Amino acid sequence: MKSIVVVDMQNDFIDGSLGTKEAQEMLPRLKEKLQNVVEKGSAELIFTMDTHGEDYLNTQEGKKLPVEHCIKGTQGWKITDELSEFLDKAKAVVEKPTFGSMELIKHLQNTDEVELVGLCTDICVISNALLIKAAYPEVKVSVDEQCCAGVTPESHTNALEAMKMCQIEIVG
Repeated sequence: MKSIVVVDMQNDFIDGSLGTKEAQEMLPRLKEKLQNVVEKGSAELIFTMDTHGEDYLNTQEGKKLPVEHCIKGTQGWKITDELSEFLDKAKAVVEKPTFGSMELIKHLQNTDEVELVGLCTDICVISNALLIKAAYPEVKVSVDEQCCAGVTPESHTNALEAMKMCQIEIVG
């Protein structure tokens, strides 16, 4: 079975404290993709959610990126309303306190193909793609470049190139 991992499509990364124009522009393409997947039943959906506590600014990440975001329970932490209809169709919703998620890996044990979409290409998408490839070297791992966005267009492109070098297929 194929799994589609929808990475961190949360308000803070779209139009909140760390939002970008590219994330906003990508959202309709991602919604259409997920609608097609659900209609056809062609893959399982798994969502990840960047999840921080009130002490975020005191964490190692918070000291290097001192912008409060995805604080659990806030509006910015929630999955965008544009995609909320897909949450009840998801196999799992994985809260993760850092870029990559070992918990996500557990949900992919019986999959033969994984495609990643979401935000940010150059941080959480690449981190999880590489973890999945390391955990399951014989599973096909791909990233849909049209349904991802990076912190900047340049960092998005750089992340895609890095993933290609690690035998992660770039589609889209």
